[in-house]
Amino acid sequence: MDISLLLKITGVGLLISIACQVLSKNGRDEQATLLSIAGIIIVMVLIITELDKLFSLLSRVFGF
Repeated sequence: MDISLLLKITGVGLLISIACQVLSKNGRDEQATLLSIAGIIIVMVLIITELDKLFSLLSRVFGF
């Protein structure tokens, strides 16, 4: 695992949390909820990509 993955996840989290706070203060709670769900999906895609790389490496090492 590379440090860049952690920095990407942190950056997405910070941007999403700031945007959610701004939307909530303006009375757009539904859009803030949808934005937080979109942030979770983005982070999950990043993690799934890294897991795919890990499983590919394991299959090459063990010859699956």
